[in-house]
Amino acid sequence: MQSAVIPSRSPRLIAIGTATPPQKYTQTEILKIFNITNPKTRKIFSNSHIKSRHLCLPKPNPEGQRLQESQGDLLEKHKQIALEIGQSAIKKALEKAGLNPEDIDYISVVSTTGLLCPSLSALYIKEMGMRRNVQRIDIVGMGCNAGLNGLQPVVNFCALNPEAIGLLLCVEVCSAMYAIDDTLNAAVVNSLFGDGAGAAIVSGRAFLELSTGPKILGFSSHLITEAIDAIRLDWQATHYALYLDRQIPYLLGRNVKIPVDRLLDRFDRKRRDIQHWVIHSGGRKVIDSIKYALNITEHDVRHTTHILENYGNLSSASFLFSHERLLQEGVARKGESVIMMTMGPGSTIECCLGEF
Repeated sequence: MQSAVIPSRSPRLIAIGTATPPQKYTQTEILKIFNITNPKTRKIFSNSHIKSRHLCLPKPNPEGQRLQESQGDLLEKHKQIALEIGQSAIKKALEKAGLNPEDIDYISVVSTTGLLCPSLSALYIKEMGMRRNVQRIDIVGMGCNAGLNGLQPVVNFCALNPEAIGLLLCVEVCSAMYAIDDTLNAAVVNSLFGDGAGAAIVSGRAFLELSTGPKILGFSSHLITEAIDAIRLDWQATHYALYLDRQIPYLLGRNVKIPVDRLLDRFDRKRRDIQHWVIHSGGRKVIDSIKYALNITEHDVRHTTHILENYGNLSSASFLFSHERLLQEGVARKGESVIMMTMGPGSTIECCLGEF
């Protein structure tokens, strides 16, 4: 199957804005808050390579305990925090691009941490005063890889409508899926994920081409069907539980060359031609597995590891946080190439090729 290639006039990623809740915790603080004494659980937290995360944890009861929230409370948390941090990320991206909410022609909203109807895209349009004829899509339930799945329709829309302004928003309130129990799987999940939102402005407008962001050239997907249950959400009578198979890093490492090389072949490029790598911060073992498989360096994944250490795994928003750091660094030169990569349930690897 061929990779998706964008039409001749490639839209450009104009600006990125990110936001998190104000509450920030170290791993040690989280262990203390939930009075976690199990040595195996504490070891999982200490070995996560994460220093801190932004989380909206349940408030303590009169006895000082933080109890499991009901599914209704978790869904309401997802809605309220997603609206807050999502709008903040959008405003930052628009400000960097010199645009206003009413300039948006197309919006793609990605989230896995809660289900809403009407959807988040409709709520943002109402709350931010966007035009009522904005075209929109919500991508729900695809997990950590979904950021690039959400970027593709935005890019396609802007390629077909060169004067249009497109918006991608990835907003994940992972603490709205926090399960307080003694299982080791819950410990892995609770030690890894954080809350955050990333917004990206995309356009082919000529007056925006002075942006330092890359042109988006094409996309590639790879579904590891034999590992379809390796990353999944299970309903546990009172709440959803995220299951992560311990073989995930090795599954991804064994398969990652396939979508990368397929995408590069379409543009007559090799891995050695890629100067910049923006990879989902899925966990230290995942990052190492991808790094070794592609023969890239620790320097190549410096933004990915920084986000993991200081924010945790932000699910679909992770790659936008890393890409923002690359743009802030100001090292990308005209003509250089970037691979964006996200991984998640399916098990899935998504890739995007850009050119500065």
